[in-house]
Amino acid sequence: MATELTMPQMGYDMQEGTILKWLKGEGDSVENGEPIAEIETDKAVVEFESYAAGVVRQILVSAGNTVPVGEPIAIVGEANEAAAAPEPPPAADEPAADATEEAPQEPPSAAIPMPPAAAPTPAAPMPEPPPVAPAAPLRASPVARRIADERGINIAEVQGTGPGGRITRDDVIAYAAAPPQPEPEAAEDPEPIAAEEDIAPAAEETPVPEPAVAEAEPVADEAEDEAPEPEPAVAEAEPVEMEAETPEPEPTAPAEEPAPAVEETPVPEPVVAEVEPFEIEDEAPVPEAVAPEQEPAADVALEEAPEPEPTPALIEPEPAAPEAPAAPADALALSRMRQQIARVTLRSKQEKPHFYVTSEIDMTDAMNLRRQVNAALEGEGVRVTVNDLIIKACVDALKKYPKFNAFLEDDAIRLNDSINVGIAMAVEDGLLMPAIMGCEDMSLKRVAIASKNLADRAQNGALRPDEYTGGTFGVSNLGMFDVSTFVAIIQPPQSAIVAVGTVAKKPVVRDDQIVVRQIMNATISADHRVVDGAEGAQFLIEVKRLLETPLALIL
Repeated sequence: MATELTMPQMGYDMQEGTILKWLKGEGDSVENGEPIAEIETDKAVVEFESYAAGVVRQILVSAGNTVPVGEPIAIVGEANEAAAAPEPPPAADEPAADATEEAPQEPPSAAIPMPPAAAPTPAAPMPEPPPVAPAAPLRASPVARRIADERGINIAEVQGTGPGGRITRDDVIAYAAAPPQPEPEAAEDPEPIAAEEDIAPAAEETPVPEPAVAEAEPVADEAEDEAPEPEPAVAEAEPVEMEAETPEPEPTAPAEEPAPAVEETPVPEPVVAEVEPFEIEDEAPVPEAVAPEQEPAADVALEEAPEPEPTPALIEPEPAAPEAPAAPADALALSRMRQQIARVTLRSKQEKPHFYVTSEIDMTDAMNLRRQVNAALEGEGVRVTVNDLIIKACVDALKKYPKFNAFLEDDAIRLNDSINVGIAMAVEDGLLMPAIMGCEDMSLKRVAIASKNLADRAQNGALRPDEYTGGTFGVSNLGMFDVSTFVAIIQPPQSAIVAVGTVAKKPVVRDDQIVVRQIMNATISADHRVVDGAEGAQFLIEVKRLLETPLALIL
């Protein structure tokens, strides 16, 4: 059976990853746990191991593309198995078939005298299936959604260029950078043209030329504003209005009474003769005198249309936007790793109520034991560091106080099955915290070997996904920088981390005597939702006891 390999989440708050290189091609066989691709996260380059065995049937995402977590990137199946996924298209066709079945049922209702008007109304149910399709635009990466929310962008308006039309971060940024288009506003100018259509049917309703004379009166009024020549015609038309003795706001009512008056008296005849010049203007358009007068109005609208050209002036300020990049000249752009560190630490401090407990640890005996162990392992090329002693002491303390090896989920404390100690490591671009997996069964010697191997692979970008994300407890050591005391931020979803400083010689009181001992300060940061201050003190005192009596670490 074919298995989809999806982009793994190789880090807390990781939202997407970039496929740098495929280690296997289509048609190549792959074993369960065998590296199949190199994936770049915000912090490191990690080899992605296949969790299915078989043949690479299809590579869904080519190298160099960024994919959201959980998105399919390849299909692994049997050699004779075909990757078939054409089911979605028929699903889309089915609603169309339903629509065609409904369509023929509606024409019978069209037997009503108004078939053209009834035809569009039954078509209304047909658009109902399409609303289901808009689910496609919602295929957007979390980063794209977050950027769209921050910038007030409707994510549905962004066109995706990712796999399957998915909207990526670059699509949202490109959409935000696109200049605004004031064209819809310019489209409002043709409204006067629409007015012509409203007036045209009015002219068709009155085929008799006599009412046209009544209409010519308001037309003549407009002509007065445009050209002074028709004024005499208006002067003669006005007496007709005096005979009707009706106000201008009600021209329609008197229009019926003066109609017979025009037939009885020859006076209106010259008025019609004066209207003839307007008919001469009608030679160009087909409609009556009313239409030609509207045409100049349309011409005016066309002449005024160029006036809104100042709208390009609105676009002119956009060139000012590129001036913003001038600011980064004085600032350092955040790398992807730094952005990830910023997100993780901010979220950790916001979600986890940290508390801190500090204690001094006498490392004199531990340093002497370390010297003896290194002398014994010199032939094997193994060297125990101070950090290895601290890791071993924390592992043994976690066995006694397992709540510090737990995490909070759904208002419940979940204990981890194994002890995976994450070690804070400084790399070129920032900070990593890979974990030594399964420390509960390791001796001090094995811890030293695993720690050295982990550090080397972290610097070379060859960490495994489980090492990158599987930490359950953290250790941060700044002793090599001559730091005496500091506090560390908990790495989510972990609940505690121990921060240690340098081991330095200090005068202390032992048996009422001032002696020089090698002292180290240790501080535990813990999530107050999981453990309390008293438990934090008990855990740290247990670590102190183990380091001050180091034989317990090798027995």
